[in-house]
Amino acid sequence: MVKICIYGAGSVGCYIGGRLQAAGSDVCYIGRERIGKEMRQHGLQLSSYRNERWQVPPTAIHFSSEAIAAAAADLILVTVKSAATPTAAAELAGILKPSAIVISFQNGLGNSDVLRASLPQHTVLEGMVPFNVIAYGPGALHQGSQGELEVKTSPGLQAFIQDFSNAGLPLIQHADMLPVQWAKLLFNLNNAINALSNRPLKEELSQRVYRHCLALAQAEALALLAQAGMQPAKLTPLPATWIPAFLRLPDALFERLGSKMLAIDPLARSSMSDDLAAGRITEIDWINGEVVRLAERLGQQAPVNAHLCKLIRAAEQSAQRPSWSGDDLLTELADAKRRGGATH
Repeated sequence: MVKICIYGAGSVGCYIGGRLQAAGSDVCYIGRERIGKEMRQHGLQLSSYRNERWQVPPTAIHFSSEAIAAAAADLILVTVKSAATPTAAAELAGILKPSAIVISFQNGLGNSDVLRASLPQHTVLEGMVPFNVIAYGPGALHQGSQGELEVKTSPGLQAFIQDFSNAGLPLIQHADMLPVQWAKLLFNLNNAINALSNRPLKEELSQRVYRHCLALAQAEALALLAQAGMQPAKLTPLPATWIPAFLRLPDALFERLGSKMLAIDPLARSSMSDDLAAGRITEIDWINGEVVRLAERLGQQAPVNAHLCKLIRAAEQSAQRPSWSGDDLLTELADAKRRGGATH
């Protein structure tokens, strides 16, 4: 049996690892000791928006706070926040067995490159987790939205395909992951808007004014991608270039035509919203910040996404959680766009 290691035992890592373990895979977890204590006491109780449930008992949990626990693993899934990737790369370097494969299941575009630089003898693959995971309590994790795991094609993955299939998490392989990563990032531009709204995702996306904010951010990114000659992958029935117009539809029409986009647990929030609630630094620099960096490389500006970065950084430093109304946020972003100059 192959051994799978979750490096970064947070909500996403523990959910994927728990699903694999519940299906019979050999899984170990590396993370903060606080999480390990909770898992040893409560195990994992997993659920999904489709009312499915899985369980891993406390006695089956193999957890460590030391990277050396990955030494025996055949597959390492890196699920730490993007800011922690250099630390992960440094800790894994020199301890993995030569045949081990590493998948970066993280937000942003460059994490696999950071890992690859420290692990030049290993296969390091870009991956993407499209769904949202909610932590309801110690060991209680809930998949709040739909989607399947995406990963860069590699012959070495063949040994693990059955594990993921057995867990109901099939790996969708792509020869080129960059268009897939950009397609996901376009959706993730909503993370900042959701965090600033301080509302559940379904409630936020059900309101046209918030969707208009997302449409501004996406349209700005799409114009820059077109200038760079990059076409995002089609992850939904609509091409990525059509989605900003779709987001601007009246609420009743959007609810009828966008039912899949609203197939979200009513309590689910973005990971960025959860980070603000917990007083953690967000991944804004690896989401909206990626659009800003693309604009800089092209000698352009990305005023909408730059302003979202500014608002989230201010929220990280604020003693009081902001709760922007849709009208106020749209006015703020539209003003930023006018001040900065449109890229589209």
